[in-house]
Amino acid sequence: MAPIDVQSSLDNLKLERDAIVLYDSLARIEKDPVRAGAFHRIAGNERRHAEVWATKLRDLGADVPESQRPRARVRFIILLARLFGTKAVTDLVIALEGDEEDAYDAQESPEVAAIAADEREHARIWGELRDGGAPGVAGLPPNPEATAAVMVAGRDGVSLARRAAAPSEIGAAENWHRTGARSGTLRAVIFGVSDGLVSNLALVMGVAGAATAAEPRFILLAGIAGLLAGSFSMAAGEYISMQSQRELFERQIALERAEMEAMPDEEEAELAATYRSKGFTAEEATRIAHRIFQDPATALDTLVREELGLDPDQLGSPVGAALGSFAAFAIGASIPVIPFLFGSGTAILAVSLGLSLVALFAVGAAVSLLTGRGLLFSGARQLAIGLAAALVTFAIGSIIGVAA
Repeated sequence: MAPIDVQSSLDNLKLERDAIVLYDSLARIEKDPVRAGAFHRIAGNERRHAEVWATKLRDLGADVPESQRPRARVRFIILLARLFGTKAVTDLVIALEGDEEDAYDAQESPEVAAIAADEREHARIWGELRDGGAPGVAGLPPNPEATAAVMVAGRDGVSLARRAAAPSEIGAAENWHRTGARSGTLRAVIFGVSDGLVSNLALVMGVAGAATAAEPRFILLAGIAGLLAGSFSMAAGEYISMQSQRELFERQIALERAEMEAMPDEEEAELAATYRSKGFTAEEATRIAHRIFQDPATALDTLVREELGLDPDQLGSPVGAALGSFAAFAIGASIPVIPFLFGSGTAILAVSLGLSLVALFAVGAAVSLLTGRGLLFSGARQLAIGLAAALVTFAIGSIIGVAA
């Protein structure tokens, strides 16, 4: 493990200052006062951590730098939170906390151990928030100010929960729960754009290599054909995949319903066993399961969630998935084609290639913001892959064109 020196302290200070900006921003974005209070308290922890490293720098005889703009990954998370809500960035923030924990694990210092423990706690808090738990349950002390703010805002979450007839009613009232799948959607969009961009750039360059100067229209025709064919193929594949998955889930739910009707006692015993595994006593688990089975609809919903791990209300939309894949692929595939709408020749081909390379780097950089890898590394990797595909297909097209 590396000892703490000036550079390590500077790096750690930057991490903590970025975290302060992140959590302050999330607290301002979040409409629910309880969740906002949790973010405020985490930001307070991060301020304490930043002061630890500022003090360390002074002890080492170094100057404490002024606060700088947060790194791109943090700014991207804040942007997503503004667009989709704080729930949508849960996985991204948990990954960020994990990266900070890993960074501290590689260092050797008494200060590091306490801060790393806080970072683990922050990740656990996010896990509780993601699962709908209260921040106090996650390890933070109750926040009376946040509780009072709930009442001032006119939202009484306790009364809401007591009136709710099903968990879905609570989720509908808490808008952050409706964004849980958006980070997955974001990944699908980015990779759909990447697929369209790389495949159609390769197609356009291959045809450009084979076409003669008198046949520039073939390049545009090939590009449009590739865009449409790829988009429809992606949409059809996504629809069939999502529909098959949905049918599988519906089949599993139907089998669970049939089992419950054919052998209710056995299913009730299985539900009781599930609750025993969660820490309830045998008597408590039996009583809860028996109470749930008084209502067949509630019993089926509970069995599906607990035994199959499915949410009956979130089985996915095949049509939505197909439209999303179509649009994402079409956006990426249109980039190499657009310049050819305004002319032809070597200059236009160079513009198409240059525009596509810029877009490839941008897509790679966007992927890095999801994966946590370096922005330059991910952008350059995506650019290299797309450029290699374009050069190979151009060379093959040129050989075929000459042979023809």
